Amino acid sequence: MRPGRSALVTLGGVRPQISPSILSADFTNLQSELSRIATADWAHVDVMDNHFVPNLTLGLPVVQALVAVSPVPVDAHLMIADPDRWAPAYAEAGAASVTFHAEAAAAPVRLARELRRLGARAGLGLKPATPVEAFVDLLPEIDMLLVMTVEPGFGGQSFLDVCLPKIHRARQAISAADLDVWLQVDGGISVETIERAADAGADVFVAGSAVYGPGEAATRISELRHLAAGHRHAERPAPGRRGPAG
Repeated sequence: MRPGRSALVTLGGVRPQISPSILSADFTNLQSELSRIATADWAHVDVMDNHFVPNLTLGLPVVQALVAVSPVPVDAHLMIADPDRWAPAYAEAGAASVTFHAEAAAAPVRLARELRRLGARAGLGLKPATPVEAFVDLLPEIDMLLVMTVEPGFGGQSFLDVCLPKIHRARQAISAADLDVWLQVDGGISVETIERAADAGADVFVAGSAVYGPGEAATRISELRHLAAGHRHAERPAPGRRGPAG
């Protein structure tokens, strides 16, 4: 059993999980900002290196400090070059889930196994243009598949509806193999878009400004979870575009 699993199982399966992105938080007081999301399932921490993506954010020492004070498990999303070398250190630092990108990893199976050996859930991330079909055979080696619904590297982008059929295909592949693999979406998730992502098959939702905006974060988390739960995926035709992106 991977970390963070037991509390999320219900009679209907795994309930929708909300992973607020601290990229939208107030960086001058991250401990306080983490306390605002104590009702969430995860704290999503974006690590960017200005090589794999054109931005630079938090690194290993900060993630380790966040793990020590976070009221919920840390979900580390590594948008970095050479994750084969660097990703295991985030598991060793205490991140309960560590996601690396397929486009950056030289040996993704070996890396996923090492993350699991170190006690973290292993996640595999795909950029919007990366086809899921190329990685179907790797699904048994991971605990979570992340489908990016914006181009990685910056917060505040609009949800790409063109990714909805890809989410659906990923869910079909997971279901066909009867795997216990979570399907995460990251980018532009809000009250306007979360239902479309859930309907396509996602069950873990990264949300930045949709949580870290004005008002009570707990209320926003509850609303997002409720909307996602009302649109749990089922086997149906692949979704297409449904109006303008949120």
